[in-house]
Amino acid sequence: MSTDDLEPVEDFRERARVWLAANMPPNIDAYFDRTDERRTVEDQLQRRLWDGGFAGICFPADYGGLGLTPAHQVAFNGEVVPYDMPYSLNVPTLGILAATLVDFGSHEQKARHLPAILRGEERWVQFLSEPSGGSDLAGVRTRADRDGDVFILNGSKIWSSGAYAAQFSMCLARTNWDVPKHRGLTMFLLPIHHPGVTVEQIRQVDGSMEFCQEFFDDVEIPVENVIGEVDDGWTVATRLLVHERMAVGGGSQYTSGRSVGHGGGGGDDNDLIDLLRARGLAGDTDARRLLAESHARRLVARHLVERVTGGLRSGALPAPAGSLMKLFTATNQARRVEIALTLAGPEAVVWPADAEGATEIAAGIGRATLGRQGIALGGGSNEIQRNIISERVLGLPREAAADRDVPYKDVRHGSR
Repeated sequence: MSTDDLEPVEDFRERARVWLAANMPPNIDAYFDRTDERRTVEDQLQRRLWDGGFAGICFPADYGGLGLTPAHQVAFNGEVVPYDMPYSLNVPTLGILAATLVDFGSHEQKARHLPAILRGEERWVQFLSEPSGGSDLAGVRTRADRDGDVFILNGSKIWSSGAYAAQFSMCLARTNWDVPKHRGLTMFLLPIHHPGVTVEQIRQVDGSMEFCQEFFDDVEIPVENVIGEVDDGWTVATRLLVHERMAVGGGSQYTSGRSVGHGGGGGDDNDLIDLLRARGLAGDTDARRLLAESHARRLVARHLVERVTGGLRSGALPAPAGSLMKLFTATNQARRVEIALTLAGPEAVVWPADAEGATEIAAGIGRATLGRQGIALGGGSNEIQRNIISERVLGLPREAAADRDVPYKDVRHGSR
């Protein structure tokens, strides 16, 4: 469809404004709430968006989306700020995995899953990282061996956020050991609650159990569940990571409402203002300077997202430039949490928010402090982002790699 045939952005914005006011509940700042109860609420909110005709704004119309432009998505995101939204569906289901399915899924895969995702009926996670892999994603050792019309999957994945509560995954496995590591990988569409798949939750330092580890014991995957081409999974994984950095950095056209990178993460400055007033620091020079720094960082984050996404869509910047947003978001969030912790003082000790002397804002800052480095690791560490920026955006020489042209079966591992 020609853009001339699409609903004008301002007409869409006005229609969304009226519909949101009549149909969506007020914002309750539940972005970091990952409880089962909250997931149920968000699935229902996503269904409400679908029924109202506002789900999947930039997803293809042939697969349940609206087929509109990024400008329509930006307009919608500007209108949803006062309302509660299905935040946890943004990452990874919509912004990362559904977006990758749009790019590489077969017609049958997209027709079956994209409408279900947009209705809030399916949550997806990524099975990429492994216990022994670190940041070397191409060093995958989970294996999938062809046996007629199926692949037999064995191995383990880890750090899969919310896998226990999801229905499907994209799983990267090694299908060819006779070629260098980047060339022998395949991406699979894998039902999570499937014979041979065991999901174990991992308790984190803040008491939550969002992270999971998965174990695969002779799991049968039909050949038609291959995403992209056999042995070309690195191409799919690379695009998936581009989508992840866009989503986490705040520049994805596939997410509705707030994401980590919208404003740089780390909470709302209004909360910090309320905190200063509650602690009697509204006139304190140092406190006001920190608040001003936080606000400035939020403005820089917003303008960086606009600059990079605009460059990507016009072709002025290459796809790896999404790492600029991801890196800034990660470093920015860590700094903003440090600022919040300094302003909260001893009240940020993690305790129940209803305990004597506690405040919800300060308790939230304490919890955020415990997890402040998470975004600097997920989707590739800060060091990986710097390598990508230097090599693929700036064109600097690549780092030396001893295993670059070596068949993976001959690569030395720590176990031998």
